Amino acid sequence: MDVSFDGRAIALREVHRFPNTPVQTPQRLHWDVLRLWQEITVGIEKVDDAAAIGVDCWGVDYALLDSAGELLANPVHYRDPRTDGAMEWAFERMPRREIFDRTGIQFLQFNGLFQLAASMRDGSPLLEQARTLLTIADLFNYWLTGSKTCEYTEATTLQLCNAHTGDWDRAIAAAIGIPDILAPIVQPGAKLGSYQGTDVIAPACHDTGSAVVAVPATSENVAYLSSGTWSLLGMELKAPILGDAAYAANVTNEGGYENTYRFLKNIMGLWVVDQCRATWKAAGKDYSFDQLAAMVQRAQSVDPFKTLIEPDDPSFLAPGDMPGRVIDYCRKNGQAVPASDAELIAAVYVSLAYKYRFVLEQLIAVSGQSVDRLHIIGGGSKNALLNQMTANAIGRPVIAGPAEATATGNAIVQLIAIGELRDVAEARAMLSESTELVLFEPIDRAAWDANYERFCALLL
Repeated sequence: MDVSFDGRAIALREVHRFPNTPVQTPQRLHWDVLRLWQEITVGIEKVDDAAAIGVDCWGVDYALLDSAGELLANPVHYRDPRTDGAMEWAFERMPRREIFDRTGIQFLQFNGLFQLAASMRDGSPLLEQARTLLTIADLFNYWLTGSKTCEYTEATTLQLCNAHTGDWDRAIAAAIGIPDILAPIVQPGAKLGSYQGTDVIAPACHDTGSAVVAVPATSENVAYLSSGTWSLLGMELKAPILGDAAYAANVTNEGGYENTYRFLKNIMGLWVVDQCRATWKAAGKDYSFDQLAAMVQRAQSVDPFKTLIEPDDPSFLAPGDMPGRVIDYCRKNGQAVPASDAELIAAVYVSLAYKYRFVLEQLIAVSGQSVDRLHIIGGGSKNALLNQMTANAIGRPVIAGPAEATATGNAIVQLIAIGELRDVAEARAMLSESTELVLFEPIDRAAWDANYERFCALLL
């Protein structure tokens, strides 16, 4: 993405887009980071006279380097089942509550901590050979600059950072048996070096960290939903929230830009829809998102609440035949089995909207912070039907946009670093005036409220 700034607005120009396709070997599901690196360099070459370069990507995964700085193996994908049982193995070495009190991070079996625990449990020789661990964004930063560092917002997603110090928690690493391979942590906005004469600046390298920077909110009492393959619903706070209520709700306190915390929960998001589309496409039914929306609207005219699912059920985590898994889930949980593709997607959308309400209510209860409206950012902000359903479910206005929030937030941190913007507050005020935003007001509240308890019963 090529980003320009004229002092009044940020403009984005897509110069190179490429798929990020995992590779399944007989043993493991991997990320193809070598191909991704090649595509990154192709994209950079298509931009002339850049003032700076910034890399962001997903969290929780990592790469291992040997003593010569060479990549030991393609990183394992967080959806690989190797982490089955790894959380329990780790809790035998440090209690679950102590890990939360130290990190403030939501327990998810694919967090970097449990990926490393799985490797220790299984006796992986890679950890014996490794001399440096880098998150995926930091791997690309290393290849760009030679800097072996871990950017703070990315590092916190591993569940190995201490929420009180902002540095690695060596006690957790020692309890699990992780060797001394953790690279120094740097803050977003740091200059890491240069690539072919262009400065490389660490933005909030976690994609959600960058996206939150671009939330066009100019007042308090707002929540955000970064909507894409994953949905991350939360608030931006000045301090982490730990304690009994936060632990019981299994919330997370990931690092943010300008010494903030992303107080949020991960929700499965549009992954279920993406996998349904992939399965149907393989069967000769190549539905676009617009076609799915039209199908759902037709299904809604019958009964939008006919079938409900728990979007975060573990059966939906791995790639595969998602329509079949949704049908199996319905049979096991006493829900009406969808009679068509339209009814199945309607069930997913309605259930996602309800899960957003459930999580928002949890966050409000734990934080004590009121929420007047929800900002939806990221690619999912273009899904008007789901946005309207979300407004209906939560009973609050939803403001959608920007869709390219991650790229925009990445650029904002770079612009602050090079002196073109003063701070995030100035950037957000600019975005609120210059970005096309869409407002969704809640409707049909009685019907949505009437079916909510039925959804909540699935979470017990």
